[in-house]
Amino acid sequence: MQAIKSNRVRALAASLALSAAAFGTWQVSEGYSSEAIIPTKGDVPTIGHGSTKYEDGTKVKMGDKITPQRAVQLARNLADQDCKKVSDSIPGVKLYQGEFDVYCDFTGQYGIGNWRSSSMRTHLMAGNYVQACTSLLQYRKAAGYDCSTLVNGKPNQRCYGVWTRQKARYDACMGEQT
Repeated sequence: MQAIKSNRVRALAASLALSAAAFGTWQVSEGYSSEAIIPTKGDVPTIGHGSTKYEDGTKVKMGDKITPQRAVQLARNLADQDCKKVSDSIPGVKLYQGEFDVYCDFTGQYGIGNWRSSSMRTHLMAGNYVQACTSLLQYRKAAGYDCSTLVNGKPNQRCYGVWTRQKARYDACMGEQT
């Protein structure tokens, strides 16, 4: 495995697209809901594989329904839109595919506004790849609640999945640095 990694070359973000593996991971992470739900307290309605809006920008609202096929199509279209926005926001930056996938996944969950104002983006623009990965760990809150906290020594039931998902992004990003 190391020999393969040592031959890898970072490519311009503008030339990358979300990998099939990353999209599959997104679907698993989000699960599937045929009806709009509020996944964590204080969140906005989501549908299908965690979509909060439709391709035209219309927000998902409670009562909306979706088929499994349309859910995949919607999630893929939104992921492609997010990835295009990520690559447009980091002109000239070169990334490994795995790094690009992590930042697209982050943007899919936290939004392009958070991505654009993030220290991740700032570090990437400066060529500081490890610091960009480390900055992922700053995003551990949902509805103002720190999801990384334990309650009575156990993961809290409110939003600990937000933290474990962010930690997995960090681990994947750091794994690309070796």
